[in-house]
Amino acid sequence: MREPLVVQGRPITPQDLDRIRALLGANPGWSRRRLSEVLSAEWQWRNGAGRLKDMATRTLLLKLEAQGLVELPVRRRVAFNRMGVRRRQPRLWDQTPVMGTLREVGPLTLDEVSIDVGARAECAAALAEFHYLSYRGTVGENLQYTVRDPRGRLLACLVWGSAAWTCQARDAFIGWTPAQRVARLSLLTGNVRFLILPVVTVPHLASWILGRVLRRVSSDWQRKYGHPILLVETFVERPRFTGTSYAAANWIRLGTTAGRSRQDRSWTLSVPVKDVYVYPLQRDFREALCA
Repeated sequence: MREPLVVQGRPITPQDLDRIRALLGANPGWSRRRLSEVLSAEWQWRNGAGRLKDMATRTLLLKLEAQGLVELPVRRRVAFNRMGVRRRQPRLWDQTPVMGTLREVGPLTLDEVSIDVGARAECAAALAEFHYLSYRGTVGENLQYTVRDPRGRLLACLVWGSAAWTCQARDAFIGWTPAQRVARLSLLTGNVRFLILPVVTVPHLASWILGRVLRRVSSDWQRKYGHPILLVETFVERPRFTGTSYAAANWIRLGTTAGRSRQDRSWTLSVPVKDVYVYPLQRDFREALCA
């Protein structure tokens, strides 16, 4: 039996594909945005807060097009390039070293800034400038945190986004079935970016930040998206990093990845092996995820 098509965590039936093609044929003037809005409304595809998931629908459509299953309207405008804007308008960063103990540089302030335009822009600029993976923004549910000193100076930032679709070590640790993973993956999030600015040298700052964020990330997610987070994950590239901060914050190392990108469907891409770390936020997380 052929496995059902699952895209963006949603099963797609032949009838769904026929409906998408029918809408495109009947409405040649529609934009991709209009199509995604109509489909998310028809499917009643909503997040935990009740908002239609039109951005997730748009990503789903792009994946269907990449598989040759639909042909979308021509893109009407070039996607906004955050990196290009940063190069044209470089930000001047305070290069004064920040050194000392946590007590000496504090008290520190941790804020969730995903709906704060200014703070979010500063966080994005710092990640684009200083993070080894750079940064082009997030798609889907996400939270973003900044850490500042008493003068309001940015010291660090973190981004939490969608968990990996599959991860052998993590999935074995949870013990869920593929169907359970499809249904409940949204109850996981990944620490996709973590940056302490290069001028900051404060012992134990990284583990302190992780500890503070873990205490609130589920409630912050509940507040923004209407559902909690039960387990968090991250992937630490070897040998670039050792994962010391995650271990110090009591994350659990599960093993390593297979060295395969999530975009590699033909097993032809070689990417760095990464250590897999998780942190349960609820004691009965397995029961909840495998229910």
